[in-house]
Amino acid sequence: RGVVSEQQLQVFSGALREALAEHYKHHWFPEKPFKGSGYRCIRINHKMDPIISKAASQIGLSLPQLYQLLPSELTLWVDPYEVSYRIGEDGSICVLYEATASKAAGPKAASSCGMLTCKNQLMLGCTSPSKNYIMTVS
Repeated sequence: RGVVSEQQLQVFSGALREALAEHYKHHWFPEKPFKGSGYRCIRINHKMDPIISKAASQIGLSLPQLYQLLPSELTLWVDPYEVSYRIGEDGSICVLYEATASKAAGPKAASSCGMLTCKNQLMLGCTSPSKNYIMTVS
């Protein structure tokens, strides 16, 4: 299992926020939170999502290292008022972050409010008890 330092995590978090804000610039609709949600879906399905690999490259993580750190099947939905995820095709959908309308003004809003609300649940292993996954974006 790979390990990322706190400093690397901070750089990755910033790079991921910037990449998502740019990527979602014309696909963010707070008045209709689920409009465009398919476009805002981040997916790892034995193939790494390019947005995640781009952010990881900024901290020097190779693709094989990234595959060690993240589940092989992960779906992350980033919507104006909620960020949720599912590990595996049959896993439960868990909410990482929820916001009120005043906190969800733009694509960076979900990442501007400190640690994610389900951080303690991110020591997952939900679909594979033998492997723990840690993923935090603050």
